[in-house]
Amino acid sequence: MQEFIYKALEDGTYCITGYSGDEADVVIPDTYGKAPVTIIGDGVFSGHSEILSVRIPDTVTDMGEFIFDGCTALRYIDLPSSLSCLWGYTFVRSGIEEIVLPEKLMTVPPFCFKDCKNLRKVVCNKSLKKVYSWAFAGCDSLKEFICEPATQVSEKAFEAKELNT
Repeated sequence: MQEFIYKALEDGTYCITGYSGDEADVVIPDTYGKAPVTIIGDGVFSGHSEILSVRIPDTVTDMGEFIFDGCTALRYIDLPSSLSCLWGYTFVRSGIEEIVLPEKLMTVPPFCFKDCKNLRKVVCNKSLKKVYSWAFAGCDSLKEFICEPATQVSEKAFEAKELNT
């Protein structure tokens, strides 16, 4: 069973602030009541090592810090096309293996994917402007990082990791 805790926001939408459950496949609802869920708050799934996959609805525009911290079994995440903001440490220490960054996302913040030991491949969108320092620090399995030549990638984004770019 999956249960979410919601917080009303000033704009009439909702933020998910908590989760309880033991499901391997998590599906985040797109509405609470009749209002859209637009934010996933800090640490919502932190420590849930049973989670294998997460589906996030297209209503979500922002994802907070440490959301998937310690979700070591997490292999698949479906990021919404509406996602425009990731905060630092969003995927830290998760088991994610591949990620495709959606079109509205303009930056990858510092430490966003830190210590994702299973992350092998990152596909950036054509609109991505910047990848900050240490965004992929400690991603020991990362072999492919696909981005446009115009994307500004900090020289410290991978901590001197050699990649096929």
